[in-house]
Amino acid sequence: MEDILDVYELPYNPNIPLVCMDEKPYRLLGDARQCLPMRPGNDQKIDSEYVRNGTCSIFAFVEPLGGTHHVSVREHRTALDWAEEIKYPVDVMYPYAEKIILVMDNLNTHKPSSLYKRYTPDEARRIIKCLEIHYTPKHGSWLNIAEIELNAMSRQCLARRIESISILREELAAWETERNTLMATVNWQFRTADARVKLSSLYPKLTTEDE
Repeated sequence: MEDILDVYELPYNPNIPLVCMDEKPYRLLGDARQCLPMRPGNDQKIDSEYVRNGTCSIFAFVEPLGGTHHVSVREHRTALDWAEEIKYPVDVMYPYAEKIILVMDNLNTHKPSSLYKRYTPDEARRIIKCLEIHYTPKHGSWLNIAEIELNAMSRQCLARRIESISILREELAAWETERNTLMATVNWQFRTADARVKLSSLYPKLTTEDE
């Protein structure tokens, strides 16, 4: 936890961007019956019954201090999917960065070894050398700023039924463009000093001799 909090206190450096990534499953839902359109004085009428059209996975990258955002949708969340996604910030978002400080959780596919399942050893190693990886602790996903990004996305873009991956990609592309135009940043307030007080129960209890 303190490792992540120390990373969040680093000053903004465009040559060494801090990027947080996370992913979430998403259910594609269609309407079982045609909706009744809005009329003056009346909201749109949506039937409670829906059609399940499968699931997909949404990958989100956010640079909290620089205000850069990227979202993509994939049919699956395999190691190969993660490997292709993690190559994007290295080669497209920050191709000239000295390195990328990457914060993410400990999901089983979020490992450097996943890159070797998708790319040649030389290419996998090249990508890894561009990254400085910091993992959030187990049960500590709230420390990942990308989770805040996904929550904002859910409220602003996903709080309705979307029936297909193609429509979802179009909607998220528009949302991403707006976020990047606004250069929406995140002002993280929780510091290590706060953690040692508010989360004191997580720390070992030292005896007088230990102190």
